[in-house]
Amino acid sequence: MNTISEIIESADWEKISENMNGSGYAILPKIITPEQCDQLVAQYESPDLYRKRIVMERYRFGLGEYKYFQYPLPELIQQIRKCVYPKLVPIANSWMKALNINRIFPKTLEELHKLCREHDQTEPTVLILMYGKGGYNTLHQDLYGEIFFPMQLVIFLNDPEKDYQGGEFVLIQQTPRAQSKAIILRPKKGDILLFTTNFRPAKGTKGYYRTNMKHGVSEVLAGRRCTLGIIFHDAQS
Repeated sequence: MNTISEIIESADWEKISENMNGSGYAILPKIITPEQCDQLVAQYESPDLYRKRIVMERYRFGLGEYKYFQYPLPELIQQIRKCVYPKLVPIANSWMKALNINRIFPKTLEELHKLCREHDQTEPTVLILMYGKGGYNTLHQDLYGEIFFPMQLVIFLNDPEKDYQGGEFVLIQQTPRAQSKAIILRPKKGDILLFTTNFRPAKGTKGYYRTNMKHGVSEVLAGRRCTLGIIFHDAQS
């Protein structure tokens, strides 16, 4: 059986880059096994893994709850975070260049976290989210501080239709001087969805312009929806 790093390395990163540049998201199918998904869901009740629990309705974020992992992260999650990040750095840096933003992201996750620490961002931002019937997540961006990487990912831990209904992943693209565009996605169990954290460049007649993006989750109509979000930058302590 291939390791998670080998699975990630063998993905079609040329196609993934095209999708990220063209639409702001890309789906990597069947990256983790059903057994690994089930184990992550089962670990939701293990308090030693987490630093903080958020009840979403308390903050008007939606209806549901999530927990932030604490360091050290479980090995599977750490490997995904560490292996995916350098694949995204060339895309991220090309975005900064296209939009004339004075930022160059470092090649490794360790170097990114060193930059975060210099800005008092030391808390892990990896989280696991649970929604029951009626649950949803309002449109938002996961920034957490001055230093933020412009892409993140979510791992889908159970199956739409089989385990829950509704609960679509929603991306909203806000184009300047135009109506917003909604993108509705339904990845399957074990899939990874890569997407832009807050903006991406889009090419117009006069060059590139900034297209803002937000994401959320539509209402869960039945069952329980479980996902795991990996954000690469850390949060302020």
